[in-house]
Amino acid sequence: MTDLKPQLFRCLQGYSKDRFLKDLTAGVIVAIIALPLSIALALASGVSPEQGLYTAIVAGFLISALGGSKVQIAGPTAAFATIVAGIVARSGMAGLATATLLAGVMLVLMGILHMGSMIKFIPYTITIGFTAGIAVTIVIGQLKDFFGLTFQQAPVETMEKLEEVVRTFHTVNPAAMAVGILSLSILLLWPRVSKRIPASLIAVLLTAAVVGLLDLPVNTIGDLYVISSALPAFQMPDLSYETVSAVLPDAFTIAVLAAIESLLSAVVADEMIGSRHNSNMELVAQGVGNSASALFGGIPATGAIARTAANIKNGGTSPVAGMVHALVLLLVLVLLMPYAALIPMPCIAAILFQVAYNMSGWRTVLKVAKTSPKSDIAVLVLTFILTVAFDLVVAIGVGLSLACLLFMKRMADVAVVKEWEYVEDTGDEQGRLKPVPAYVMVYEISGPMFFGAADKIPHMERDNGCRVLILRMRSVPAMDITALNGLRRLYDECVRKNINVVFSHVNEQPMSVFRKSGMYDLVGAENFQPNIDVALERAISIGGMPV
Repeated sequence: MTDLKPQLFRCLQGYSKDRFLKDLTAGVIVAIIALPLSIALALASGVSPEQGLYTAIVAGFLISALGGSKVQIAGPTAAFATIVAGIVARSGMAGLATATLLAGVMLVLMGILHMGSMIKFIPYTITIGFTAGIAVTIVIGQLKDFFGLTFQQAPVETMEKLEEVVRTFHTVNPAAMAVGILSLSILLLWPRVSKRIPASLIAVLLTAAVVGLLDLPVNTIGDLYVISSALPAFQMPDLSYETVSAVLPDAFTIAVLAAIESLLSAVVADEMIGSRHNSNMELVAQGVGNSASALFGGIPATGAIARTAANIKNGGTSPVAGMVHALVLLLVLVLLMPYAALIPMPCIAAILFQVAYNMSGWRTVLKVAKTSPKSDIAVLVLTFILTVAFDLVVAIGVGLSLACLLFMKRMADVAVVKEWEYVEDTGDEQGRLKPVPAYVMVYEISGPMFFGAADKIPHMERDNGCRVLILRMRSVPAMDITALNGLRRLYDECVRKNINVVFSHVNEQPMSVFRKSGMYDLVGAENFQPNIDVALERAISIGGMPV
């Protein structure tokens, strides 16, 4: 527990006025960027606009204050949009609050149990596969508002939404589509004018003015949602057995995705500032932030790469910048939230289109497709398709299973059990081969010996004059119980044929398996030798004949 110390405590040592001013400036700018994004992501998640701000305020403040990264900015992110929308559709807001609270508890436990390095166990192909899949689901989910379509049904699943878009495309609202195109144009062109003022803010202000002044028949946030500027109020989620058991799988999904997203964002931030985050403390902070978000009406939160990068580029040096960002959003919630009702829905859709484009990583997908083995490409494509067609839980589960199977196959291919070539067979007395008595066989075992490679352990089925079998295991880093059973079977076969077995250079982990299983005592300590030279001497002493 001694290493679970927030970065804020370290950064405040020697903290100066100059650093505070930099953090203050960065925090204000990041808040301006986060404002339209928080509202847009809340709507994409099927919740009210202010809940996006509740999340950015409560979770954003706590994750910065307690986090293991100096510059991480947290809040609602696009990765959660479809997951949250699905939970709300199935279990309502009460189910979402319970799932988010449980996910927070899981994240705290992950940090306490030092699982911060878990990210390395998620294959890169799965990460980019489900990220690209989420991007596509966001785009599909926003087609209705961008084109101003009139849906006949209210589909929840992504493919059902796509079918409904195709079915009702004849109801396109030209005014809504024009506002959407205007918003996209601003998002694409404004950065050429100014990079200090976020393009999304300009798009929101300009399109709201156009729709209001021209009285266009375009849905705004106020037409579809009742907006509140009230402060987030404490509300205890439903922790009944029925609710907990129903949303537990969703909570696990939120926790895993939050861990992956936040640690990925922290790694990116480390590369930008030349620092190193505390992954375990970051998980604890993510857990506390998500739990608090659930208690105060918010939705799941995690580290946001785009907002974190904006914080760094605008001079943020410590967690103070993230805390300032949350406080500025709190002021916006109290003073300006009613004006959010004027924001046109096509503008929100356009902002989310840009978010989806930026997170899709299509260049990375193409690069991986060109440079990776076919098996890795298969994992990527399958994860992508399952994310779009089903959901993230299925995609990650199947993707990880396939990746593990492919990994085991590769490891099994690496494992080799091969009999030596002997001097008398090759005549190579000057080479690396050692002279071996005729009654001794030497097998070299290489690679990890696990259940996938256990079938490579040979059988001693015929009499060939062998009286001693040496198994050289210097290149075996690890062994499991299945491989041990294979070696025990080989040992029993040798015993039946009066063949002695000697093990040479057994590494630490395989030796531990031998000892715990009792096979070390069965074979005898004298038949476990540190290297091949001593093992050959032991074989000669057993055979009783000189070389």
